[in-house]
Amino acid sequence: MKKNVLIPTLLLFAVFSIFSCNKRDTGQLPPGKGNLNLPPLDPALVQQGQQVFRFETFGDESFWTDVLHMNQVIESGVSPKTALAVGLKVDAAALPPAVVDAISKGQVDLDDPQTTLALLQLNAVVGIKGQVSQNQDGTLKLDRVGITCALCHSTVDNSFAPGIGNRLDAYPNRDLNPGLIISLSPALDATTKAIYASWGPGMYDPRFNHDGLSNPVVIPPAFGLYGLPKAIFTGDGDVQHEPAGPVAYWNRYVAVTQMHGHGYFADARLDNWVVDHRENDDLVTDKLPALQAYQYSISAPAAPAGSFDPSAAARGMVLFAGKAQCATCHSGPLFTDVIDGGKLHPQSASVALDKDYVKRSATKLWRVTPLKGIWQHPPYFHDGSAKTLADVVARYDQERGLKLSTSEKADLTEYLKSL
Repeated sequence: MKKNVLIPTLLLFAVFSIFSCNKRDTGQLPPGKGNLNLPPLDPALVQQGQQVFRFETFGDESFWTDVLHMNQVIESGVSPKTALAVGLKVDAAALPPAVVDAISKGQVDLDDPQTTLALLQLNAVVGIKGQVSQNQDGTLKLDRVGITCALCHSTVDNSFAPGIGNRLDAYPNRDLNPGLIISLSPALDATTKAIYASWGPGMYDPRFNHDGLSNPVVIPPAFGLYGLPKAIFTGDGDVQHEPAGPVAYWNRYVAVTQMHGHGYFADARLDNWVVDHRENDDLVTDKLPALQAYQYSISAPAAPAGSFDPSAAARGMVLFAGKAQCATCHSGPLFTDVIDGGKLHPQSASVALDKDYVKRSATKLWRVTPLKGIWQHPPYFHDGSAKTLADVVARYDQERGLKLSTSEKADLTEYLKSL
């Protein structure tokens, strides 16, 4: 009897000891043990990619200005308060000390669209590039405007004020309401405006302008991607369909079909969809390797100290690898089974409420989501139907018939919060 009790006790102690010794990177722990032995990235290429990620519009001003007339919308009615209310962020590092001081003292009118134009002049609005000139009366005029990757895939740490702080590249901007912003365009009809406005914060449909359906998904993180042979949650991106790399496939897709940058996208798997926005130029293709390298350089963020219970998480790790069956798919150093052979799963494998989105993808299949940094980006599943990690655990328990007790579900949740 003593021997039978002692063995599991020692096992739990060993697990807890390992866990306690490596609080910063739980991805080095079972069941996500091992490492990918990936080659080092070229620092110069990574630096170049950072500039592309933050500031490159790929010439999409020709769409956002000439077609949607968003420069007029911003100039006439988007104050800093309005911009922050729809989830836009301000890079505090781009603000001169005098401006920071004036904002702190309440000397800057945050209800005036002219202030927004001044911020655009400073290149301080994350993900928005504006060409600003001055009228004869001294007021500012927004001549052209475009967007960059950072609009949806960056946020700030709110270190100066809510919505204003240091950039957090590759973090999904779940505060952003891209549909509402687009719906402000005077070039859209009422029906289309209503569709865009219905999506809500943190949601976007990257296939709406392909198939005409409206089924938005949560804006995904762009960190922790190095080593994944299949990009995005349906696994569309791979080197077979984009020689520059799996993430580069999706970067091309977004840059051309969503941002409307000057480039070319084609995929026979998407009903032979071809989008050619080249205007005697290709401003996308040569930037894809650097952009991907920068994204590869951004690791998933470690869980903040004090954000989870280490003892409960240690018990949850045992459940993750055992009774809860999570490690059957969320395995390896990135907690996904896509590493070996690029494995994908059928439509029925998802426990999200919406199981139909996959039909609109190139693969018609699901990729197992890497779990590193999952604490950072609620809500969960592609449809955002699980608001918390506790909801995720409860959904799997119900859908898979795991019969986890209340305490086991709590322990598993703490482990997920630690990743």
